[in-house]
Amino acid sequence: MGLKDSPLVPIGPGFYPRIVLGVTALLSVWLIISDLVAVKSAAPAPRVSYGMVALMFAVFGLYVLALPLLGYRVGTFAYVAAANALLEPPRGARGWGRVALVALLTSAATYLVFEHYLTVLMPRGSWTGF
Repeated sequence: MGLKDSPLVPIGPGFYPRIVLGVTALLSVWLIISDLVAVKSAAPAPRVSYGMVALMFAVFGLYVLALPLLGYRVGTFAYVAAANALLEPPRGARGWGRVALVALLTSAATYLVFEHYLTVLMPRGSWTGF
């Protein structure tokens, strides 16, 4: 049975960029329409926190440096948890549970999609082997 006869067609290298482009295009159209429909008010511009921007760059830099040591799954879990907790500090056990759940789902979902579905090898950690 040849490739043409196969019911499952392998996904090529353009699969992920097409998904990102499609989602970005849909969200852009949604943003344009919502801006056109929205009632305009004279609200002041939000204050930019340059310290938070610098902190997020620093956290991302640590993620990049730790990735070869911790591996994709552990490193991504730690990065998403840290970024989530810094952007909106959790209050109480429920907040920390939400941070952990978002980090776990994000790292697991991206790992499964890339490693098992798209067959892109994700980094293993030299410290964790995971």
